[in-house]
Amino acid sequence: MDIQIRRVEYHEIAPLRDLYRQEATGEIVHDSILSRQLADPYLILVKGRIVGYAGVWNQYDPGQLMEYYLIPQVRAEALPIFREVLSFTQATRLQAQTNMPLMLLMLYDCGIDITCEAILFEDAVTTTLTCPTGTFRPIAPDETAAIFSHTREPIGTHGIESNGRIVATGGYFTHYNPPYADVYMEVSLDERQQGYGSYLVQEVKRLAYEAGRKPASRCNPDNIASRRTLQKAGLLPCGCLLSARVNPAI
Repeated sequence: MDIQIRRVEYHEIAPLRDLYRQEATGEIVHDSILSRQLADPYLILVKGRIVGYAGVWNQYDPGQLMEYYLIPQVRAEALPIFREVLSFTQATRLQAQTNMPLMLLMLYDCGIDITCEAILFEDAVTTTLTCPTGTFRPIAPDETAAIFSHTREPIGTHGIESNGRIVATGGYFTHYNPPYADVYMEVSLDERQQGYGSYLVQEVKRLAYEAGRKPASRCNPDNIASRRTLQKAGLLPCGCLLSARVNPAI
């Protein structure tokens, strides 16, 4: 096959990324990375015709190939084309969501030492949880200095006030593939395991829907408390984000 790989600017792969996003069956965890120039875009040509693209992290996880898309007409040759991409980009690691079949297949075919980086969640159940105590309300900008120290997530746009103080905050990010919104939350260390987190997630889900967004989320596979909180609020596992080393024998 006459395969060519070119390092290009993001706008040259943007139309292909639109097709890639349309095929997604859920939230794309790193949807904004290429457009924010945190990964390098590569155009793929076969016999001089554009057939797809790939993306390789240049920050945070340099050398990790994180996206791969081919138009349907050439997918029967996905593996040999992918090998050329690996050779040209010198990628050393692979990353794939289990709900994105093409990249997942390449990871299984070309990767070793596969690990799970994150569990992905989709909204599956409408819950009717009640707040243990207090009130769910917006957080004003001038309140942030007095809110408890956050260790995993930023201070959210909304929170739960109980006994005169904010005991939990949360919100949703919108820099993901439409219509998804990524729900996040954090509960004060001394107020955990009381139901504040799951109630907060339930209410943030409602806000997302009211804004025309579909709630989703992700968490570290080792964070059992967060996983149970998300599940209690109706967000259930729908996939994983996997990573692997490129098999030097391919």
